[in-house]
Amino acid sequence: MADNRLKSIVIVGGGTAGWMAAATLIDRFGANRHTRISLVESADIGTVGVGEATVPHFREFLKRLRVNEIDFVKRTGATFKLAIGFEGWAGEGTQFFHPFSEHGMPLLGTSFQHHWVKLRQLGLADPIDRYVLSSELARAGKFAVPRDTGGKGMLLFNYALHFDATLVARYLKSWSMTAGVKHVEGRVLRSRLHSETGYIEALELDGGRELTGELFIDCSGFRGLLIEEALETGYEDWTHWLPCDRAIAMPCESRLPPTSYTRSIASKAGWQWRIPLQHRVGNGYVFCSRHLSEDEASATLRAGVEGPALAEPRLLPFKTGIRKKIWNRNVFCLGLASGFLEPLESTSIYLVQRGLQYLLGSFPQAVPNPGMQENVNRRNREHWDHIRDFIVLHYKLNKREGEPFWDECRNMAIPDSLMESISLFRDTGRFTKDATEFFRPSSWLSMYAGFGILPRYYSPFVDDVPESQLIREFENMVAGIKSAVDSAPTHEEFIRANCPTAVPVRTAANA
Repeated sequence: MADNRLKSIVIVGGGTAGWMAAATLIDRFGANRHTRISLVESADIGTVGVGEATVPHFREFLKRLRVNEIDFVKRTGATFKLAIGFEGWAGEGTQFFHPFSEHGMPLLGTSFQHHWVKLRQLGLADPIDRYVLSSELARAGKFAVPRDTGGKGMLLFNYALHFDATLVARYLKSWSMTAGVKHVEGRVLRSRLHSETGYIEALELDGGRELTGELFIDCSGFRGLLIEEALETGYEDWTHWLPCDRAIAMPCESRLPPTSYTRSIASKAGWQWRIPLQHRVGNGYVFCSRHLSEDEASATLRAGVEGPALAEPRLLPFKTGIRKKIWNRNVFCLGLASGFLEPLESTSIYLVQRGLQYLLGSFPQAVPNPGMQENVNRRNREHWDHIRDFIVLHYKLNKREGEPFWDECRNMAIPDSLMESISLFRDTGRFTKDATEFFRPSSWLSMYAGFGILPRYYSPFVDDVPESQLIREFENMVAGIKSAVDSAPTHEEFIRANCPTAVPVRTAANA
C-alpha cells in the first residue's frame, strides 16, 4: 500500500503565528521521523508584534505543549487578564466588563439572567458586573487563581494573559527548534508553481537557494506571500461593517499598578488599548482615517499614556476582512495572512489556534482532497463570521451620540445574522447558539447589559420566587463577592509573590 503521508511542511514567516504553527506541528509530527518541518523567515522583515492580549484558550495551547505557565509568564513579561474593560462605549464616564466568567449563579433551577432581568426592570438590581467575581476583582485591581468548585457556585471563572508578543515568538522559536523544527534564514523571492496542478512546488530564496515542500503554511502577514501573491485567492473586505482601518502602537514605561484586565477606551474615531506588562505598557489607538488623521491619532495616543514613551508611534494600516479561502491547493494560511479582525476582543492569537485545529483535524495526505479542503474553508468562514458579528455589535450598540464616527457606526446596516441575534435577545432574552460559536451566551449578555439593553421577556418561573427572597439572594451574592475581593491580593502583589519577570524593565533612557 502506498504511503500517502506528507514528508515536508514549510512555514513561511515567523512571528507569533509562524512559531505557534511550528510548535504545534513538531509536537504532533516530531516523533514519527517521517515529516520534516521547516520555517523560513528573514531578519530584514519585521513582524507586527502587537498582539499582546489573549483569551483563556491560549493557556490550553501552552498545556498541550507541556509548557510551564509560570516559566512562560516570567520569560515573556506577562501579566494576568480577567476581563476586558470597556470605558466610554456606553457614553462618557461609563465602564463595564466582558469577563471570562458566567454571571451570578442559577436560582431554583432558573438561570441567573432571568432573575436579574426581572429585578433590573423593577429598578432593584445593580449592574450585572456586581454579580461577577472576576469583574469585581478586575475593578479592584486584584487577582487570584480561580478556585475549582466543580461547576458549582459563583467563584468559578477563568483568566488569560497579557504578554510581549516579540518575546513569545522568541520563546516558541527556541522551543520549536529544540524539538526539531529546521530554521531557515532567508527572504522568499518567489514561488514556483506546478504547471498542471497550480500547487506550489518550491520557494526561491535569496542567494540562489530553493526550499521544496508538499504543504506550505503562509504566516507572512498582511502581504499573503503564498496565499495571495502566488495563488491569488482573493480577499473579502468587511470595512463597511468595521470601518477602522489604522492602528498606531507605542509602548511606554509602567508608572501605575498593572490592571488585571485589558482597557478598551472609546475615543473620537475609534478606541485605545492599554495592556500592562511587567516590564512596560502596550498602548495603541485603532481608528478610522476618514474621521481622524494619523497625526491627530498619534498626538492623542501620546497624551494619554501613563509614562515616558519607549519608542516612536508605529503606524499599522489594515483592511478588516477575511481571505476567501484559508486553504487553497497546498497552502494553508494563518494569522494576518488569513484575514484581520481588529483586536477589540483579543481574538487574533485564538484564530491562529483555531486554524491549526482545523488543519490537524483534517490533515491532508499527499493525494489532493478538494472536498476536505472545502469543508475546512466553510467551517472556518462560519467561525470568523460569528466573531465578526460580535465585534460589530460593540459599534452598533454604542451610545456616544453627537460624534460623527460613532453616530455612523450606530446607524450603519449590519449583517443579517447579527440583526437576528439582537432581535432574538430583545424579544426573548435568548441567544443564538451553534457549534461554530466562540463567544458564549455570557459574553453576549455582558455586552447587552453593558449597553443597557434589557429583553422584554424573562422566564415566568422567576415569578414563583417571592420578590423579597430574590432580593436577599442577590444581596448575599454581592456580599460574598465583596468578601472574596477584599481577601484577594492585588494583581501586582500576586505577580511579585509568584512569577516576577526575568525580562529587564525598560525605561526611556535605555529603550
